[in-house]
Amino acid sequence: MLIQLVLGSAIMGLTTVVAALSLWGLEVFLARIHAWVIRPPQGPRLVAAVSAVMLWTILVMSAAVWIWGLAFWGLGVFVTLEASIYFSLVSFTTLGFGDILLPLEWRLLGGLAAANGLLVFALLAAMLVETLRQTRLRQRGDRG
Repeated sequence: MLIQLVLGSAIMGLTTVVAALSLWGLEVFLARIHAWVIRPPQGPRLVAAVSAVMLWTILVMSAAVWIWGLAFWGLGVFVTLEASIYFSLVSFTTLGFGDILLPLEWRLLGGLAAANGLLVFALLAAMLVETLRQTRLRQRGDRG
């Protein structure tokens, strides 16, 4: 049990660092496109900025799922990489189909992956909302 908690916490820490670094990278990206976003026509530019953040979010979620999947595979929890990634995705998104289950000696990792998924989803959703809010505020501010 202790090994599962330590490994799961380490994986959660790694995905948290990846998400935090991606948030920092997104801040840099948004600062660089600021002047472009506030120029007319603003509607299409807002769509482009939000689309870029959505793609960024998908990439970060994919990276986190791959981290968990590679950990499952590296630990020998599943025989194939495909099964490891699939279980990781199902757990991380809290979908929980139940068609593939963890062996009893690793079952705590499933709960940790699900908890990690909730936290990363929350962070990325907040990042998306904040991007939209900041973009709209900047666009309105530059109109006077």
